[in-house]
Amino acid sequence: MLTSWDSGVLLITRRTGDTVRVAEDRLAAGKVVPAAPARRRGPAASFPELARVTARGWQPLESEPLGDWTLRAAAGFTRRANSVLPLGDPGLPLDAALEHVRAWYAARGLPAYVQAATGAEGTQEVLCAELERRDWVREVSAEVRIAGLAPLDDTDADVSAVRLGRSVDDPWLRRYQRTGEPGPHVTKVLGSGPSVWFASVAGTDDVPAAIGRCVVDGRWAGFMAVEVASAHRRRGLATAVMTALARRALEEDASAAWLQVEADNDGARALYDGMGFTVHHHYHHYRPRAAAADLPTTDDRGPGDQGTDA
Repeated sequence: MLTSWDSGVLLITRRTGDTVRVAEDRLAAGKVVPAAPARRRGPAASFPELARVTARGWQPLESEPLGDWTLRAAAGFTRRANSVLPLGDPGLPLDAALEHVRAWYAARGLPAYVQAATGAEGTQEVLCAELERRDWVREVSAEVRIAGLAPLDDTDADVSAVRLGRSVDDPWLRRYQRTGEPGPHVTKVLGSGPSVWFASVAGTDDVPAAIGRCVVDGRWAGFMAVEVASAHRRRGLATAVMTALARRALEEDASAAWLQVEADNDGARALYDGMGFTVHHHYHHYRPRAAAADLPTTDDRGPGDQGTDA
C-alpha cells in the first residue's frame, strides 16, 4: 500500500508491516489495486471484529478512552495489555494524541506503545507510516491467525492426560515462562476474559509438561500460552492441549479460532499451518525511539513460543 508521497519519496507498506522507500523518479507506473477477494479458508472475519476479540483475551487492569482509541495498562505485563488500541479517530490531531499517550504511560512508569495492524482490509498501514515518520520504532511484530474450530476437535490426539480448570494455579505458572515472579497483576490479566480455561499436562517436580490457555468469546475461541517443556517436545502435547481446549470451546458454542504468534517463530507457525490456521493480518507494537527501556516482563511471541511439537 502507498502510505505517503512526500518530498519526492514514496513510502510503500507491505502486508507484513515492512516499509520500502522509492524515489519518485524511479516510478514508471501505478494503478489502484482492488481489495483482496474473500478468504476461502477459515471463518469470515473483519479486522475490527478480530481486533476487539483479541483485545478481550488480554484485558488490562485499567483503560481510558481517547476518542476511538483505548489506552491500556496492566503494570507492564504483556505489551498487548500495555499499549494503545487505535481503532478509529483519537479525536485530536495525531501529534497531540501521541503526546497524550506518552504522558499517560509515563505517569504509570511505563513506556508508551501503540499497537497497529497491517495486511487486511481496514488495517492501519497509514498510521504505521505516520508513526515511523515521527520516529516511533517497530519493536514487535506478530501474526493473527484464524481457523475453523471444529477441525481442531477432529484429531487423533490423546487428551486423557489434559486437565482443564477455570483458574490459574501455581504449577501452571511455574511452566509459564514469559514472566518473572508472577504478581497479582499477572494472574488477573491471565484470568480475564468472557470465559477462560486453563489446560495442563502433568510433568515432574510439580511443574506441568505442557500448558495452554483459551478464552471463549461468543463465536470465537482464542488460544494462548501453549508451552511445552523441552524434555517433552515432539510427543503431541501441544496438539493434545489445543484439542482439549477446542472441545471445551465447542461445548460453549464457539465455532472459530484465533491465535497470535510472532512472525519469526518458525516452529509454532509450522504447527499452526498443520492445524489449518491461516494469517488474517499482522500487528506491530511501536514505541518512541527515545522511550524508556523495554518492558521488563514478557514478549508477544504467542502460543508455542517456548517450544511446540512442530
